[in-house]
Amino acid sequence: MTAPSSSIAPRKGGRWIEQWDPEDETFWKETGEKVARRNLFFSVLSEHIGFSIWTLWSVMVLFMGPEYGLTPADKFFIISMATLVGAVVRVPYTFAVARFGGRNWTIVSASMLLIPTIAAFIVMEPGTSFGTFLVCAMLAGVGGGNFASSMTNINSFFPLRKKGWALGLNAGGGNIGVPVVQLVALAVIGASGGPRVLLGIYIPLIVVAAVLGAFYMDNITSVKNDTGAAKEAVKDPHTWIMSFLYIGTFGSFIGYSFAFGLVLQTQFGRTPLESAYVTFIGPLLGSLIRPVGGWLADKYGGARITLWNFVAMGAATGVIVVASMEKSLPLFTTAFIVLFVLTGLGNGSTFKMIPGIFHAKATAMGLTGEEAASYGRRLSGASMGLIGAVGALGGLGINLAFRQSFLSVGSGTGAFVAFLAFYAVCFGVTWAVYLRRPAAAESPAVTTSEAKPQLNYAEV
Repeated sequence: MTAPSSSIAPRKGGRWIEQWDPEDETFWKETGEKVARRNLFFSVLSEHIGFSIWTLWSVMVLFMGPEYGLTPADKFFIISMATLVGAVVRVPYTFAVARFGGRNWTIVSASMLLIPTIAAFIVMEPGTSFGTFLVCAMLAGVGGGNFASSMTNINSFFPLRKKGWALGLNAGGGNIGVPVVQLVALAVIGASGGPRVLLGIYIPLIVVAAVLGAFYMDNITSVKNDTGAAKEAVKDPHTWIMSFLYIGTFGSFIGYSFAFGLVLQTQFGRTPLESAYVTFIGPLLGSLIRPVGGWLADKYGGARITLWNFVAMGAATGVIVVASMEKSLPLFTTAFIVLFVLTGLGNGSTFKMIPGIFHAKATAMGLTGEEAASYGRRLSGASMGLIGAVGALGGLGINLAFRQSFLSVGSGTGAFVAFLAFYAVCFGVTWAVYLRRPAAAESPAVTTSEAKPQLNYAEV
């Protein structure tokens, strides 16, 4: 039997791969891996800049002193709206890949980043109304959608055995756009530059990402919007369970990324420069470790890594509560950075679980080989956008919780107590659904022939 080959041919005005079978090892070694890695690289570039634009207002609010006439609650609301839009647009962005092609949509989605960047460049000055700033922050939310389309696209390029690493690297490279924009802001503030300098740096970078995507990325013809798979994914309880767990990992990462600098300013009286000196560290480490989370999940099982990661996140949050009550800035900052690292690790392990769960479900249904792999790809691809969107809404919840906590008690302590309780629930759900042994499997009264097929998620 001849291995399928990658056939790239012009169609619909772009580069289209007519045959793609990454599960075939011969095809993967001879052709697939090189093409997949090239697309991964340029997908990461576009997603990286998308994350920077999405979280742009977490930096912009640091520039906005008393002359802007905004309260801390106003600023938390601004960044909350950017988070909200970024979460919502993830759903249509997921389906855009199959409708237009991964390469084509990368060009479009990257180009769309010019809208919020140029809009902010125009209005960023004292005297601009709160409503105008709010609209510009909401426009920046389109950058959050790039994650969903990028992950859906890259999921199609790699075989199941490589998905943890590939999706972790793709997401981690995108996530690192958060600390990079904060680092660039630090340099701008340190050089006594204004917010328009920061925006002026990103406008040409957006153009470069769109152009490189056009020249070096591909579309896969066989990737289509599967309405049946989407409906099945929506009905499958695991889609919603994983959405819940992803709120705990990625929702925490993006929520803390938006809020960290503002919390330091509001609760500890840090200046914009003092905040910027440390704000980037947590998102940077959290982004860098995300591929490690995927790799550990590939090796030991995503459910196991996720379970113990929630334990560690709870412990770090407990330290933050103590530091907040004791008003210890060094302990607070250190524990917050550790929490960032753990959110990144959990991001990688939870997203690795998604294709594994649906592959395990296919096996339990009696499917084998390529048939099982195909079912897993269909359902995991259909569910990823929804899971990513719901997970990102966790960032909205975190920022609104901080806003309410500061309005109510003047600090973020109340919010952190709520986060601690949430991580405990996430731990319980992970154990109960994916690691607890089924009762039927433990009971000697149930014979092998009588027992219903059990879904083995221990290795997911």
